[in-house]
Amino acid sequence: MNERINHLSEQARDYANEVYLAPVRSKTPGKIWEEGHVTWENIFQEKFADLIVIDCANLVNNWGRWLLFDKLAVKIKEHFGVKE
Repeated sequence: MNERINHLSEQARDYANEVYLAPVRSKTPGKIWEEGHVTWENIFQEKFADLIVIDCANLVNNWGRWLLFDKLAVKIKEHFGVKE
């Protein structure tokens, strides 16, 4: 992987480590964990994807507003559902 991808991966890993909550054991008979638990991998993957999309959109946006690239950057973020 190139240096930029490694950096984004590290950011995503740090974010996942900060927000991850261990699963809560269920009080319902026959169930092990409470519903709605999000795994560390899911948090990491979602953040990593968001960071890549944001980075790509920012790259397009920074090339120059005079060519309407800023609108393309917004479209890229909207296409992938990124709200940053």
